[in-house]
Amino acid sequence: MSDHYDALEHRSAQAREAALLAALPAHIAHAMAQAPAFARSLAYIDATAITTRQALAGLPVIRKHALMEQQKAARAAGGNVFGGFSSLGFGASMPRVFASPGTIYEPEGTGADYWRMARAMFAAGFRPGHLIHNCFSYHFTPAGSMMETGAHALGCTVFAGGTGQTEQQVSAMAELQPAGYIGTPSFLKIILEKALELGVRLPSLRRALVSGEAFAPSLRDWMTAHGVDAYQCYATADVGLIAYETAAREGLVLDEGVILEIVRPGTGDPVAAGEVGEVVVTTLNPAYPLVRFGTGDLSAVLPGPCATGRSNVRIKGWMGRADQTTKIRGMFVHPEQVDQIAKRFPEVLRARLVVTGAMAQDVMTFKVESAAAPAGLADRLADAVRDVTKLRAAVELGVPGSLPNDGKVIEDARSYQ
Repeated sequence: MSDHYDALEHRSAQAREAALLAALPAHIAHAMAQAPAFARSLAYIDATAITTRQALAGLPVIRKHALMEQQKAARAAGGNVFGGFSSLGFGASMPRVFASPGTIYEPEGTGADYWRMARAMFAAGFRPGHLIHNCFSYHFTPAGSMMETGAHALGCTVFAGGTGQTEQQVSAMAELQPAGYIGTPSFLKIILEKALELGVRLPSLRRALVSGEAFAPSLRDWMTAHGVDAYQCYATADVGLIAYETAAREGLVLDEGVILEIVRPGTGDPVAAGEVGEVVVTTLNPAYPLVRFGTGDLSAVLPGPCATGRSNVRIKGWMGRADQTTKIRGMFVHPEQVDQIAKRFPEVLRARLVVTGAMAQDVMTFKVESAAAPAGLADRLADAVRDVTKLRAAVELGVPGSLPNDGKVIEDARSYQ
């Protein structure tokens, strides 16, 4: 069998980009026609003109908090429970509905491998005919269904282990002899430790696909030492699979059905290649046609293709949260405000607000990069900070590259001792 799930994984980067951008206008037109929320937010645009990444970057980003607020408002008014973002209605076309904290409700459509998880499972070593022990939750959140539908699309059988009941999980694994595990990495460690404690061998458990939490290299090495080759994937309850790990162990390869942008937190502006920013995705899913969905997660694009021959873009993986709203001297300061200040000055290349001091003694410093800072720039920046945030800040001017490349727009470095 091929080392790749399908031919899409090794097509040329140019062919992939052309195919995704060619599909974009029809997808946006469908969203505007079938999802009332996009009919409103995109009413000013011509869908047929969205044929380039530059045109896509001109559309608004819909972030999780806004999605939640619009859903809540619609439900309170007796309207659509999904806030007008779903193109489906209850019935045969929507077999399941899930709930994420907030509460945000997500529809599941009927398409095979609706969440596009089979590709990640294949990269983790699962093959048709395998039995998979699925320890993601089957209630409220979609993780269990995400993995089960992907496994079925791959041609695998699933044991619906769900969460908890560690001894029973060990017993089922010992008796059923699954080819591998899918679930959170921490729960897999608990299961393996329980098996050791009980003296139960799990010789078939040789591979795993983990997600839902950080997967530290030290934990990966621990699992390898215990006979399990574990790989991670990055997915959300809103859009499904975004990226997945391969045998190269060098970042995560983007899924074939995702248009990725990395933007400066608090904005919709794409950052330079390699710079850390918020992951924004557009998935070509007609059932839930989210356009420029801001995940709230930080990551960065890695240079070059994967060593396994997969030609899609690679990202570093999860690098923190993009929502850096911080309360300073009793006032909330948002990343959008930092961007608003920086854009007043063409000399400013990047900006970062740093908060230091002990509790109740906040000190704000507005740090910027500038290639050629004119006289008086620091004073004008200080005035702008006060105008936008209503708070005073010292200003530090630095050369290009002096700020860390970690995606932070607001850094809370206060002491809470």
